Amino acid sequence: MAKKSVRLGVDIGGTFTDVVLESGGESFSTKVLTTYIAPENAIIDGMQQVCAKAGIAPSDIGQIIHGTTLATNALIERRGAKTALITTNGFRDVIEMRTESRFEQYDLNLNLPEPLLPRQMRYTVTERVDATGAVLIPLDRAEVEAVVDRVAAAGYDSVAIGLIHSYLNDAHEQMVAEVVAEKMPDAMISISSEVSPQMREYERFNTVVANAYIKPLMKSYLGRLEGRLRDEGVDCNIFLMHSGGGIISIESAADFPVRLVESGPAGGAVFAANIAARYGLDKVLSFDMGGTTAKICLIKDQTPKTSRVFEVARTYRFKKGSGMPISIPVIDMVEIGAGGGSLAHVDSMRQIRVGPESAGSEPGPACYGRGGDKPAVTDADLYLGKLDADNFAGGSIQLLRDQSEAALKTVLGEPLDMDARTAAFGLAEVVDENMANAARVHAVENGEDLSEYTMIAFGGAAPLHAGRLCEKLGVERLLVPPGAGVGSAIGFLRAPFSFEANRSVYMKLSDFDAPRIQTLLSELQAEATGFVRNCDAEAEILSEFKVYMRYTGQGWEIPIVLTQEQAMNPDAATFERLFEEDYTKLFGRTVTGLDIEITVWSVNATTPPEVVEPVAQNEAGKSAVMNGKRSFFDPAEDRMVHCYKYDRTKLKVGGFIKGPGVVFEDETTIIIPSSRNAVRQPDGCIDVTLKAEG
Repeated sequence: MAKKSVRLGVDIGGTFTDVVLESGGESFSTKVLTTYIAPENAIIDGMQQVCAKAGIAPSDIGQIIHGTTLATNALIERRGAKTALITTNGFRDVIEMRTESRFEQYDLNLNLPEPLLPRQMRYTVTERVDATGAVLIPLDRAEVEAVVDRVAAAGYDSVAIGLIHSYLNDAHEQMVAEVVAEKMPDAMISISSEVSPQMREYERFNTVVANAYIKPLMKSYLGRLEGRLRDEGVDCNIFLMHSGGGIISIESAADFPVRLVESGPAGGAVFAANIAARYGLDKVLSFDMGGTTAKICLIKDQTPKTSRVFEVARTYRFKKGSGMPISIPVIDMVEIGAGGGSLAHVDSMRQIRVGPESAGSEPGPACYGRGGDKPAVTDADLYLGKLDADNFAGGSIQLLRDQSEAALKTVLGEPLDMDARTAAFGLAEVVDENMANAARVHAVENGEDLSEYTMIAFGGAAPLHAGRLCEKLGVERLLVPPGAGVGSAIGFLRAPFSFEANRSVYMKLSDFDAPRIQTLLSELQAEATGFVRNCDAEAEILSEFKVYMRYTGQGWEIPIVLTQEQAMNPDAATFERLFEEDYTKLFGRTVTGLDIEITVWSVNATTPPEVVEPVAQNEAGKSAVMNGKRSFFDPAEDRMVHCYKYDRTKLKVGGFIKGPGVVFEDETTIIIPSSRNAVRQPDGCIDVTLKAEG
């Protein structure tokens, strides 16, 4: 067997680390508990397990693609390095002043999130570059050296450099970086003109600070991971999934770790897009629910929606502006603290609340028997009959129903005067409504009607809850693909090598400068292509061009896609036509009498997408062969329903399941509500659809 054909996908989540090995056309997977102190330990454990299943040695692995929530968690939990920010005099407080907007207009007790760095860790230098890139106040190297001496004396591990308008002229940032490198040779350095060369100083400064904050942590982790893998005899290339849905080299990931913030969820979106392409679906709602969070993403025309800015660590659920803005290319999704490990409590209004606090893997939900005494979503699922206590995670974890019952009674039942079953129902219904509401909000923000969408569910907990979400959202069709329990890790193996380079250069169409545009886009194309070439020196590379445009006076832009021909032979009339077409699609009309302006230019270099074979979809055939009986609580029926259970590995193509039913496998369980039927498709997907009336 050729070594190159053996590939390993690894996804570190808040509760489980998912590992998938593809070898000789077969796939082998496992889930192991995440080891927080040394995450690489779980990877080695999982790798050894899947290699044993495949009958190969770790040295046979030809490629590893890795995604992780470590960067996200470090930002949320404030566990980064001791970091200093050096910025322009007068802009020291930008990351604390934010945009001065109130994300909750009528909350009199509104608390704005604290910046990553307090004021005493932010330093200034006297310099000024204007909005055209011209130097108004030159930077004095002697002053920079004096400031850096103060930074060095304070013992910082990492330094972020963010000067005003440096995305147009980075000479001053480069001088500061040069001085820091001379005087602090052991410190990590992050420069805003490299990390996020875009306008809007709040987002740019926050992004470079976040990059510097997590850079020592991620560089140390990636170094340890490489060392442990070498000790196991693995000498292949290691790549990282980035937030935009592509793969970058481990060296690029170490330099720009902020691009890894949404790497795990991005893999899930790629996985769902791949399934959508196989089924020819143009409107898909991707639903990824793991142990710590749930992620919802809209996928149109088999392509996940993307964005240039997103937020992490939101302090108010669903509220834009309440989190930490990160200005990098990212797959646009909504993420909430609603996973299998999310903990429930009773608030001051005597209402059940779930998340965002999670039990994680240490100690885990109460039913793990590892010391957890608060009820998690997994405890409710177990008590309501949705989980098999003896076959959770392939039987590697024995679940304790009595521990779940005790936690449900103590934390929810006694304060609200209800029995354990009612408490479990309340917990499950609250978390399902939280996720449904997040999906509704995301759809409304994008002008979409979810009743026209097909849901694709994956992640260890999603198939348990997806049927109920479809009922709440009016979604008629649900697909649960094979390998759903480790979907993000599979998505890593489907992703292309890619890197997006962008730059802010302000230009009105009335001042259209075609030669300058051609030069700018050519430079960005070369930059992005260079990053991809670090991953694959020979593959074909495609370039995707975008410009972000708006009417003069508007606050935000919309992305306009250009062909290679339009990018290399820019024409003002073509740009105007494309903008007005897309603007009309979004808002129903154009605005007359206003000039149009471009603020951001972007080129994404990517290897060609994987060729997808369409699925010849089957109608329902004979009834599937059952493997025993089960009972679970069906909230739509408001009762325990008795049903058959089915082993997914033994279902035949076209096998028909009349709901209610339970389909079990090693890494997850699919709950088919009473309102639905299911069919096993040729590619292994379980196709769950609404029962016909009558």
